[in-house]
Amino acid sequence: MILNYKTFTLGVEEEYMVLDPDTFELKSHEQQIVQEGQKTIKDKVKAEMHQAVVEVGTDICQDIDEAYKDVSFLRKTISDIAGTLNLTLGAAGTHPFSHWEKQLITDHQRYNEIIAELQEAARSNLIFGLHVHVGMESRELANHIANSTRYFLPHIFALSTNSPFWEGRTTGYKSYRTKVFDKFPRTGIPDAFESIEAYDNYVKMLIKTNCIDNAKKIWWDLRVHPFFNTVEFRICDIPMTVDETIAIAALFQAICARIYMLRSKNMNYIQYSRPLINENKWRASRYGLDGYLIDFGKEEEVNTRALIYELLNFIDPVIPHLGSQHRIDYVHKIMEMGTGADRQLAIYDQTSDLIQVAKYVSDHFLDGV
Repeated sequence: MILNYKTFTLGVEEEYMVLDPDTFELKSHEQQIVQEGQKTIKDKVKAEMHQAVVEVGTDICQDIDEAYKDVSFLRKTISDIAGTLNLTLGAAGTHPFSHWEKQLITDHQRYNEIIAELQEAARSNLIFGLHVHVGMESRELANHIANSTRYFLPHIFALSTNSPFWEGRTTGYKSYRTKVFDKFPRTGIPDAFESIEAYDNYVKMLIKTNCIDNAKKIWWDLRVHPFFNTVEFRICDIPMTVDETIAIAALFQAICARIYMLRSKNMNYIQYSRPLINENKWRASRYGLDGYLIDFGKEEEVNTRALIYELLNFIDPVIPHLGSQHRIDYVHKIMEMGTGADRQLAIYDQTSDLIQVAKYVSDHFLDGV
């Protein structure tokens, strides 16, 4: 097996909050940001179900530095457009105090169908995530890597936690976004599939029995993408800054490359069951970096930060091939300064004012750009 690390291209999708620059409430932009953006960056900017959300997506990026440039460009471009419309932007997994009931829904056939089926679960799904696509040379390899990388999802999720508030309340979670999304079907940690054919048969069964009309309605924390040769990682809150987004994207890319390296030596990472991995996901959502995850090999709790350092050691052999050391190093900075959730909570502790929290999120949207 010839190792070709250039296979592991990157695509990054971010979902932004649209805010009133005076009140820092969520505000509908009536798709004006999307319409203006599409004049220059075409389909790299898209509408979302709620009109206070803007989604952007990079081109296919050959390496992590290209991804950094593209994400930075998108943040700056959309921010500039929002400014001309007397709006501002922010990046957090949930808004600190705006209520979903007051937000307008985008009139689009796909969203209308989802709301007709899922009702209040869909209308209340006012959350903001990060999706990272890692390119694969085949769908068979994508399935193998998706199976093996499931274990690491809670570790990286803990680094992204950025949604401690919901509708004006301190939730006690570092990521309440995942609790909101849990109301949807076909979410969370997926099972392992013994082959890509087994996965395809699962999808065909759902389509045949009218559960879904296409595989994009499978909203797991990680999936073999239905249309592209990618593994798509969907578990993370949107990070507050571009440097955090890129560090997390670099981690996902490196884990894929490391599993690929093991496979070339007829080795693999131990695959654990969905219920076990879910225990770690819950801990990550509740405590972020400040809790304990289960080390299933040792069968004991281990400090989350210690397990993240172990993860960094695990991926170390592939970092030179990917050229991503300078981006991976930012993980140390996240552990030092805290995640977006930690920083939001610190501002609230200082001010007891959620408007100041939302302003802080908005003020830091272009950090590192």
